[in-house]
Amino acid sequence: MKRSNFLLGTVSGLAVVASGDHVFAQALAQSPLPGLPGSQNRCLVLVNLNGGNDGLNCIVPHGDPQYYQMRPSLAIPASDVLAIDSTLGFNPKMQSLKTMYDKGMVAIVQGVGYPNADHSHFRSSEIWQTGVPDRYEHTGWLGRYLDDAGLPDSNLFKGVAVSQVLPEALVATRTDVPAISNLGNYGLIANREAFSREAYSQESRDRRLPFNSPYLAHVMEIEDHAQRTSEELPHLISGYKTQAAYPATPIGRSLALVAQIIGSNLGTKVLYVQHGSFDTHVSQMATQNNLLAQFSDAMSAFYTDLAAHGNDRRVLTMTFSEFGRRIEENGARGTDHGEASPLFLIGGGVKGGVYGKLPDFSSTNMGNLAYTTDFRSVYATVLERWLGRPSATVLGGSFDKIPVLS
Repeated sequence: MKRSNFLLGTVSGLAVVASGDHVFAQALAQSPLPGLPGSQNRCLVLVNLNGGNDGLNCIVPHGDPQYYQMRPSLAIPASDVLAIDSTLGFNPKMQSLKTMYDKGMVAIVQGVGYPNADHSHFRSSEIWQTGVPDRYEHTGWLGRYLDDAGLPDSNLFKGVAVSQVLPEALVATRTDVPAISNLGNYGLIANREAFSREAYSQESRDRRLPFNSPYLAHVMEIEDHAQRTSEELPHLISGYKTQAAYPATPIGRSLALVAQIIGSNLGTKVLYVQHGSFDTHVSQMATQNNLLAQFSDAMSAFYTDLAAHGNDRRVLTMTFSEFGRRIEENGARGTDHGEASPLFLIGGGVKGGVYGKLPDFSSTNMGNLAYTTDFRSVYATVLERWLGRPSATVLGGSFDKIPVLS
């Protein structure tokens, strides 16, 4: 049976989570990460295009007339597409990412999905984040990587989620990961609760309490770690000087913080941000175009900043979304939940280009694009060719690798 996760609270974005019989939160790495065989101080940034990004209007098959027949009002005009070649091109609002693609910094993996696709946001997102499509799993694929990576126990910042709650992708058995939504609020807000930190600590040790919980001391330890590290973190990253003009959007601010953490050499190996919602059942064009423009511009600023600090070749960014959208538009000029979709691998270490098969409108699964690349092949490629760790123990099996990384 799947072990449930319950958010107990946050310490200014640092999630305190109960996961079955495990209560965890996390704080700050206190020493730089030593080099790992094959990883060369690399790190991964995972971007969740939350809500189900429509792949067909993101990487547009403008050379296929069936695309225009099936989307009479929603299709991107061929004259507007930022063409890669005579068959594919970027959404016209993704000029910044197209410029990076032209420099060889962006790889597009087509038709990514998994067997027996689930059309529920919750279940499909869970499958993508755990990396397990055929059963329920309580840990995330990157959480299992962190458990398996042999990172030093003193490094309390092995992974970071720039989000209000800990994403399932980073839930681990032995590794605690902080969720930090806003650096400015990262700390214990005690005054608002009308008691001081000292009073809270004294009360937790009061043996006159009408209950006895084995978790209370653990929760207090978490609170202590969170407080101490929240005091240190702003100082540790304060020396970082941003060298790019990030857009004033949530994803722009998130990636600016990610760049600070990476550039401050805290030993962080994986970072998570999310963007969306891409759940575009109604009036898709304006919503998706705006979100794709925000993503594209923020990613360009992020890699400009990384490059200015010499970090662009050691940071790989990977996107994912719980599913694509159906091929045909609906009556509300939107699209409903689908299946396969492209994803991006971005950075100085990728072999840019298009990988996988083109969308095939003549071979579909009940009106959805059939997947042609198993998402676990992408994960295995990232784990082995980028992070330098065996993938079989993390993914529960062996999967083909994609020749997309240097």
